[in-house]
Amino acid sequence: MEFHPLPIFALFLSLAAVASHAALSPEGYWKSVLPNTPMPTAVKDLLHPDDFRSSKATNVGVGKGGVVVGTGSKGKPVYVGVTPGPAPFLYKYAATQDQLHDNPTVALFFLEKDMKPGRKMALHFVKSTPTGATFLPRQVAEKIPFSSDKLPEILNHFSVKPDSAEAEAMKKTITECEEPGIRGEEKYCATSLESMVDFSTSKLGKNVKAISTEVEKEETPLQKYSIVSVKKMGSDKAVVCHKQSYAYSVFYCHKTSTTRAYMVSMAGADRTRVKATAICHTDTSAWNPKHLAFQVLKVERGTVPICHFLPQDHVVWVSN
Repeated sequence: MEFHPLPIFALFLSLAAVASHAALSPEGYWKSVLPNTPMPTAVKDLLHPDDFRSSKATNVGVGKGGVVVGTGSKGKPVYVGVTPGPAPFLYKYAATQDQLHDNPTVALFFLEKDMKPGRKMALHFVKSTPTGATFLPRQVAEKIPFSSDKLPEILNHFSVKPDSAEAEAMKKTITECEEPGIRGEEKYCATSLESMVDFSTSKLGKNVKAISTEVEKEETPLQKYSIVSVKKMGSDKAVVCHKQSYAYSVFYCHKTSTTRAYMVSMAGADRTRVKATAICHTDTSAWNPKHLAFQVLKVERGTVPICHFLPQDHVVWVSN
């Protein structure tokens, strides 16, 4: 599935012409609010469309790329499909049958106790298909409706056919954004980089670090990776922002106080170096009991911390 960028940039030009002349660009806003916070690759890729089209950002939401597979009890790779159906990073959804079948678009769940140096995991970091879904400046994004009752208008705005796969993906994104979070979850869908910055800093303060998964090579095979080191990032709270499937960049951001973030350095069998962002959830008691993680790991909700790596185009915010 591919969202074509040309209508979006035409919209950008028309709206930017009437936007405030003094308004900061998304990149300028980041620098003004977070002068001491380096911008992760996942954000840079979405600010520069020409670079993004050849980047290694991962688009899990539309099934065009992804992260990782684990190893089952008999040593066979276990793929956890992201599409169709709700993304596995949303706590309230049960797994679909398709998500339990082998699929190269994956998100790996594992137990926190297994994340330690020397541990080997079979992983596949997949380069995404370019979508053109870059960040719009906030003054442009705020002029575009983003609600279920405005869906026909939104689709018309972007010349998306109502019966297309793109329309279904956009509808799904909006619906998930409108639904209430689970107990203890504060959620927000950011339709611009500026709004992502504002939400994250409102929860964690401005002394923050933003991190994302980074892979040394653009293309790597399914292979064994050895964990070299594990570094805990920040306290036991984080804001995690998941890239959604949409005509422009939209992130599903959520914060809980039972989340631990880690940066995991790994080396592949072909010597590819990876700095993978991992999130561990210490309280899963409010999750759907049929969530994908429980079915893959064969554990019950609320019993043990559950972790997963994040694709390359997701962003984790932690306090310094």
